Amino acid sequence: MAGKRIGEIMIQAGWIDEDKLNKALKFQTQQGGLIGECLIKLHYATEEQVAQALAKQLGIPFASRENQILNPEKGQGLEKIIPEKFARDNAVVPLFIENNVLAAAMTDPTNIMMLDNIKLVSGMEIQPFISTKAQILKVIDAFYQGGSLIDRVIEKGAGQGQGDTSDADVITPDGKLDLDKVIIGESRGAQSIKLVNAIMKQAISERTSDIHLEKFDEKVSLRLRIDGVLYERSAPPNELVDAMISRVKILSKLDISERRLPQDGSFSIKYQNRIIEIRVSVCPTVFGEKLVMRILDKGSVELNIKIIGFEQRQMEDFLKAASAPNGLIFLTGPTGSGKTTTLNAVLNTIKTPELNIMTLEDPVEIKMEGISQVQIKPQIGLTFASGLRSFLRQDPDVILVGEVRDNETAEACLKAAMTGHLVLSTLHTNSALEAVPRLLDMGIEKYLLASTLLLLAAQRLVRQLCPDCKTPYRPPQSEIDQFAAESMMNPMPDLTRLTFYKPRGCPKCNNMGYKGRKAIYEVYFNTEEMKRIIYKDADVQKLAIEAAKGGAWNLRASGWRKVLAGVTSVDDMLSVTVTER
Repeated sequence: MAGKRIGEIMIQAGWIDEDKLNKALKFQTQQGGLIGECLIKLHYATEEQVAQALAKQLGIPFASRENQILNPEKGQGLEKIIPEKFARDNAVVPLFIENNVLAAAMTDPTNIMMLDNIKLVSGMEIQPFISTKAQILKVIDAFYQGGSLIDRVIEKGAGQGQGDTSDADVITPDGKLDLDKVIIGESRGAQSIKLVNAIMKQAISERTSDIHLEKFDEKVSLRLRIDGVLYERSAPPNELVDAMISRVKILSKLDISERRLPQDGSFSIKYQNRIIEIRVSVCPTVFGEKLVMRILDKGSVELNIKIIGFEQRQMEDFLKAASAPNGLIFLTGPTGSGKTTTLNAVLNTIKTPELNIMTLEDPVEIKMEGISQVQIKPQIGLTFASGLRSFLRQDPDVILVGEVRDNETAEACLKAAMTGHLVLSTLHTNSALEAVPRLLDMGIEKYLLASTLLLLAAQRLVRQLCPDCKTPYRPPQSEIDQFAAESMMNPMPDLTRLTFYKPRGCPKCNNMGYKGRKAIYEVYFNTEEMKRIIYKDADVQKLAIEAAKGGAWNLRASGWRKVLAGVTSVDDMLSVTVTER
C-alpha cells in the first residue's frame, strides 16, 4: 500500500473517481499544493478521507475520536510537555507516552521540520499519528481546558464526600436559581450540585446553545454546542452523572424516580443580573439517561430585523407581506435554524398599540411586551388548532402559529387568513417553495392557497467569521466559477478581484475562528404569475424559475452574498446549503 499514490488509494476506496482525480491534478498544476488539499478545495473529498488515504500510503495509524485513539491520556502531564500555544499553532496534540516515546497526532507527519520541533519541545522521540486539523483542534479545545471552571470543580471535589446538599439560600423569591450566589457560595454544596452549576456557568460564558451530558459503556461525554457545532469538554466522573441528572430533574420539577420514559421540563436561573431559561430533555438510552439542556439567553437575542441577516430586498419583501391586513406567511427550515427569532423580530417590528397580536407557541421561547403569547398544552387539549380557533374570538389582527404540523392546523390557519387576519407560521421543508406541495398534501385546496399566500421564506444559520482574526485570500478558480454560477448576482462583481475570507483563530473567539451566527434567507413574494402556477399545477420548478425572473434568489445565492461580504467562509456556507447544489 505504501507504494500507491493518494489518488489511487482514494479511487480504490470509492471516495473519488478517475474524472475527479484528473480535474484535481489539473487544478494542482494551475494552483500548486498537495493533491489532497486540491481534492478538498474542489469539494471532491473530505478532510478525513484525505487523512485516511495518507495514513494508508505512509503506513501510519489514523487517529480520530471515533476510533478512540484521538483521546489524550490524563495524568501523564501531556499538557506541560506540549504547551497549548505550540499545539494550536502547529495543529498537533499529544496522545500518550510509552517507553519515553511521545505519541502525537498531526496533519502531516512527512513534515520533518515539524517533527524536529516537536522533538525539541518535548525532549522525546516522536511516534506520529495522522488526523484531520478540524478534529485535532476540537481535541485541543477539550484537552487544554485545565483552567476551566468545570475542571477546577472536578479536581477540588476528588476524594470528597457529597456534603450538605441544601441550596435554599440561593433560590430567589420567585423560584429562580441564583447562579451568581451558588457559584460564590457553593463550598457547602454536594459535588454533583457544584458540577451542574459549573457546567451551566461555563456554557453561558462560551455562548452555548445546548449542553449534552450522556454515559456510554466506558466513558462519560460532556459536549457544548457553540455556534451550531458540538465541542467536547472535560467530563464529570461516571459515579456523579446520575446524581447530576437528578439535580437537574429536581430543578425542572420532573420525576427523579422515573428513568424508563423520556421527560421534558424547564427552569430559570439568574446570572449576571439577567434571567436565563433552561429547557430540559431527559431520554433513556441503553447506557443510562441522556440529558440535554437548551439555554435560552434573552440577553443575547436582538429582535432587530435589520441585523439578523436579511439582504435589503428580502427585508423589504418580508415587511411588505407583514404589513398586509390578511394572508399567510410561511417560514421554513430545520429545527434550530432560527425561525422563531426571525418571526419574533418581524412581530417586534410591526407591533403597535393599534394591532392586537397573539401567538401560539411550543414553547414560548422569547417573551415580548405588547404581544399576547400562549403556550400550547396538548395534554389538556390546548393544541395549535384548538388554540387558533379560540384566538378568532379574541379579535386578533396578527396571529403567529408556532408550527403547522397537520391538516387540522393548516386548515385553521387558512380559515383565519381568509377571514381578515394576518397569519405567520413555520413548516419543516428543505426549501421555501417546497412548502407549496407540503400544504397541498395536508389537504389545502390549490385555489385557496394561491389566493391567501403572501410570502414563502426559508432560512439557515451560518457561522460568522471572527472579525478580529479572519484572513483574506484570493479564491481558487473553482470557487470563482462556483460563485459565478450560483450567486445569481446582477450585476456580477469583478471576478478578477474577488476576495474571500477564512477562519484562523484567536483568543477572542477561543481559537475557533468563528464567533456567533448569522441567518441567510430565501424570500419569495407571491406574485400574480406565481399564484397562477400554484392554481394550475403547483410545480416547484416553475415557481423557482418565475421567482428568479422577478429578481429573487435562493439560499445558496444568499450564502454567496455573505461570503463576499466577509461574514462567513465558503466551507461553512456550503455545509448548511448542501440541498441547494
